[in-house]
Amino acid sequence: MIITTTNQVEQHTITKYQGIVFGEVITGINVFKDIGASVRNVFGGRSRSYEDELTAAREEAIAEMVQRAKRFDADAIVGMKMDYEVLGSDNGMLMVTCSGTAVTLDR
Repeated sequence: MIITTTNQVEQHTITKYQGIVFGEVITGINVFKDIGASVRNVFGGRSRSYEDELTAAREEAIAEMVQRAKRFDADAIVGMKMDYEVLGSDNGMLMVTCSGTAVTLDR
């Protein structure tokens, strides 16, 4: 499935707008990742564990959005946007959401 942040797909014509589709993932960051991130926060450097968690959450949200677009028999998702938030009283949850418009393209 083609996924693009633009409102069109190059060399294709959108023949039908199927509807808006979403993907949402909320994931907890465990205490061990927090400890490693705290050390990096003091001494500097990248937090590989947080980066891996963010990558996994992003990929899962996109996959969920694609599955919902397939229910419309869509060929592509245009205008895709992604957002990140932290949730919970201790900011221990990561929420990744994405949305776009499922469309059918000329064949």
